[in-house]
Amino acid sequence: MQKINSIHFGLPWILISLIVGIVIPIIIKLFTGIFMWPFTIVGGLGLISFAITFIKEMKKDNGNVKHCKNNFSINVPYNIEKQIPVLKYSICTGERIAGFKDRETGHITEVLVIRSDEDLINFKKQYGIDSLKDEY
Repeated sequence: MQKINSIHFGLPWILISLIVGIVIPIIIKLFTGIFMWPFTIVGGLGLISFAITFIKEMKKDNGNVKHCKNNFSINVPYNIEKQIPVLKYSICTGERIAGFKDRETGHITEVLVIRSDEDLINFKKQYGIDSLKDEY
């Protein structure tokens, strides 16, 4: 079963549910004097279905929603003379990506998203690396 990626679609899903469940009934009440409960129920069901989907996705992979797999089958070439092994950190999210930095251009070739210490150990083993330089 393919994930629907509730993180990406979360905001539109919540906004539509709130518009259907709150905004439309209030506008109808202003013009007609009748509060339309069916719209509120539909909006509430939309919010509940989003919450259930989000919780199910978070429970998969022990709370880590993985939208991409770490794939070692793609062997990125590593030239020890021209490249430096690096561990690139995202300042915003703290995500770690292992890769190789070109000594001349400074370009980093991203190889693997590091989600656990085991991923880092496997990366080092695959490429025969003892340590990685930290990049921010």
